[in-house]
Amino acid sequence: VQLQASGGGLVQAGGSLRLSCVASGSVLVINFMGWYRQAAGKERELVASIDNDGRANYADSAKGRFTISRDNAKNTVYLQMNSLKPEDTAVYYCYADIWTVTRIRAPYVWGQGTLVTVSS
Repeated sequence: VQLQASGGGLVQAGGSLRLSCVASGSVLVINFMGWYRQAAGKERELVASIDNDGRANYADSAKGRFTISRDNAKNTVYLQMNSLKPEDTAVYYCYADIWTVTRIRAPYVWGQGTLVTVSS
């Protein structure tokens, strides 16, 4: 099982980006999916998560600006980021809590990270 993230890039303050992360391999069920980020010199922090019923949870810094969603048929999670600020600059990592077809639970499968840079 692996996660592949995409969608990062360079954007000006006030702009928008949409991150995507798709799970592939022997996926049976995905419980939670979400995004963390890690800025230079800082610890990794949760940005948003969503369960398989679509209930979302956001960090205070993301509320009102970011929207997390998922497509269960495609095993994909999205993060729509609007009104971006320079302080949103970080490497964004997707993660998923997955049950495999062999009935093994992998509670934290991580994607490779995608860099988001917001210029002022």
